[in-house]
Amino acid sequence: MATMKEENNDAIVLEEWNAFSTSNFIRTAVLVADKSGGFSIHRERGRMRDVWRKLSAAFLPEGFPNSVTSDYLPFQIWDSLQGLSTYIRCMLSTQALLSAIGVGETTATVIGATFQWFLRDFTGMLGGILFTLYQGSNLDSNAKMWRLVADLMNDLGMLMDLVSPLYPASFVIILCLGSIARSFTGVASGATRAALTQHFALQHNAADISAKEGSQETMATMIGMLLGMILAHVTAGHPAAMWSSFLLLTLFHMFANYQAVRCLCLNSLNEERTSVVLKCFITNGQGGDLI
Repeated sequence: MATMKEENNDAIVLEEWNAFSTSNFIRTAVLVADKSGGFSIHRERGRMRDVWRKLSAAFLPEGFPNSVTSDYLPFQIWDSLQGLSTYIRCMLSTQALLSAIGVGETTATVIGATFQWFLRDFTGMLGGILFTLYQGSNLDSNAKMWRLVADLMNDLGMLMDLVSPLYPASFVIILCLGSIARSFTGVASGATRAALTQHFALQHNAADISAKEGSQETMATMIGMLLGMILAHVTAGHPAAMWSSFLLLTLFHMFANYQAVRCLCLNSLNEERTSVVLKCFITNGQGGDLI
């Protein structure tokens, strides 16, 4: 888009504007022509700044930061960091799981590995259905608690995958228990994420926030898988190094999740928050600041 105006009867100014969204226009260049026939051009933004803005448009909601709540950015930073640690550890646990199934061994059979993988997926699906049956209606009202529970169950599931090669006689049981733990993670994480997306959306832009969150998670996944492959290669054949790396990353994962949940300032009342507000109101005669 271009606009033209005359300044001080001596020069004509032609402005070039670019729009990265329907609500965000940026002046990119100014062309000034004087009556003598000369002109000068001034670029408002450098190329690297334009690239950075396009990257921001791919990962941040339209109209950011005014279109989301103030706790959106700190939560997403910690959430991306915990996701990164998860995908790094996932490569270690997957390597151990495939080793336990028998990948690379001449004594392993295709039908045996297929059956074990089928049991793993089947028990995980069944666990997800049962968890939804008993806790599905309680997830959105306790989003912060179940967000932590979901990631702790994911940690437990990956730990079982890593432990499974150490107990061949109980491998199938450990495998199924790990799958059930991760199924809880899938249900609780998805449901609480929907509740948090509604909380972040200030301009009825929940779909945009969800899409950008998907882009952020995809980027964290790619980086995590790359780093995880490097870590798995370095620690291959060194159990002490593998376990040390896994435990350190797990501790960081738990810390990042705790920090992410602490950043949230939910403005809805559940049973626990209502109890706190009423107790403060009865004691001090006021409770509005806690809502």
